Formats: sequence, structure tokens, C-alpha cells
Amino acid sequence: MEHKKDSLGGQAHAVMLEKERKSNSAWNKIKRNKTAMLGLFIVVFMMILVIFAGILAPYDPNELSLGSTYLKPGSPGHIFGTDEFGRDLLSRIIYGSRISILVAVGATFVGATIGVLLGLVSGYAGGIVDSVIMRIMDGMMAFPFILLSIILMTILGTGVFNVILAVGIANIPNFARVVRGQVHIVKNEDYCKAVIGIGASHPRLLFKHILPNTLSPIIVYATLSTAGSIISEAALSFLGLGITPPTASWGNILRAGKETLNTAPHIATISGIFILLTVLGFNLLGDGIRDVLDPKMKK
Repeated sequence: MEHKKDSLGGQAHAVMLEKERKSNSAWNKIKRNKTAMLGLFIVVFMMILVIFAGILAPYDPNELSLGSTYLKPGSPGHIFGTDEFGRDLLSRIIYGSRISILVAVGATFVGATIGVLLGLVSGYAGGIVDSVIMRIMDGMMAFPFILLSIILMTILGTGVFNVILAVGIANIPNFARVVRGQVHIVKNEDYCKAVIGIGASHPRLLFKHILPNTLSPIIVYATLSTAGSIISEAALSFLGLGITPPTASWGNILRAGKETLNTAPHIATISGIFILLTVLGFNLLGDGIRDVLDPKMKK
């Protein structure tokens, strides 16, 4: 009888542990965070626009109709109205999401790839290597982010690839500093000393043991950096240095709408709302991921 009770107690304990493990999983923690779920919903919605733009857009985004210029939102056949050339604004917003989010994700990837490598080398090597890399990063950070992007665009010229490169390069110093700080902490942990003690090579220690333990802040910063890159692309296109017309991007739609704020405010307003919502979505999602991955944020 006692053995049966112990068995039942053990099963109940196992079930309780399993429930606790599931409730403490990253996904369940994000689900309990309402703001993170709102951010995730916005990001997923924007990704659907990016992936299915060809299906969702009712018209060719560059199709001109000079007899239907500046139609107001809600006009028959044009939910968001039309622009100065009679192009359907909804179609341009949908196709513009492809360019704006592609640039943001691409720039974040470029900045993260180079910045993480520099941060790993700088934090692990220390000494003169660390000083040289960090002084270069400090020199880049001495310029405001958007100003550095403008300088790079002036050198590189306009175009999607050049915008990705310019914004990505401007992102490098922040990634490098985040990773360097984490490497300084991780490399002094006991398990790293043990790996060195058993004769593991420096690249193995760096990429198999140190890098995986710096991923949490990298993921969080990458999410927040994507939001910043969307604003940067919009700013560069607004200034005429980014994506050039007739290619649709939220930034150059906003720029076109600036000229007609009094007569057709819907052009700038709608593109501005999409920029705002997307940036808000990535920021809310980034904050939620930080709350899940950072032990100091646990309540």
C-alpha cells in the first residue's frame, strides 16, 4: 500500500514538474506578456504583407492613372486613395513594406554579423587588439547614427543594396560593444577556464562556448535595431538619399506626401502610420524577448 502511494506521489510530482516546465518556456512567457503579443501580432501582419504583396496588392504599384490623382481614402476601388500620379496608395504601401522591411532586416544582419565578430575578437583578445577595435568603434559612434548613414550614402550612392550597406555599417559599433561586454563576463566563467584547461583551441572556445552564451542580448538588440533601421531607411528616402522613385518604399511615399500636406494629407499620414506601427511592433516584441531572456527582468 505504501509503495502504491509513493508511486502515485511520484507521478503527481512528475506531472507538476512537467506543467511548471511548460509554463516557464520562452513561448509561454511571451504569451503571458500582452505587449509582447501585440508586438508579435504587428510584426507577423507586416511579414504577411511582405511575403504576399503580389497577391494582396490590388494594382501594380507603379501603374499611372493621371485622371485619378489625389483621390481621397475610401474612393471606389482605392481604399487608401491615390497619389500625385494616380497610383493606388494601398498597393504602394504593400509593396513598400517589402523594401522597407527588407532594408531593415538586411541592415540588421550586416551590422550584427560584422559587429558580433568584432565584439568577440575584441572582448576575447583584450590588450592592444581590444583598444584598436574599440577606438574605431568610438570614432564611428561619435557621429549621430543618421548622420553617419547620410555620409555613407553620399559615398556609396542611392539604391537598395547601398541603403542596406550604409545602415548596416552604422549599426556595427552598437553590436560590437554589446557583444564585447558579454564576452568579458562569459570568458571568466569557470566552465570557460575548464575548457581551456583540457586543451580546447581558441576558435572552439570562442564560437562553441562563448558565442552561444552571448546570444540573448544579441537577439534582443537585433530586434530593437530592426525598428531603428526602418526609421533610418525612411529618413534617408525622405531626404532623397535612399530608395529612389518609382520604387515604392514607406520613406519615399512619405517624402512625396510632404509636398501635399494641405491638399492631400492622406499620402503622408498613411505611410507615417505604417512606419509608426512597424517600429512599435518590433520595439514591443524586443522588450518582450528581453523580459524572457534576461534573468534580471524576471518578476
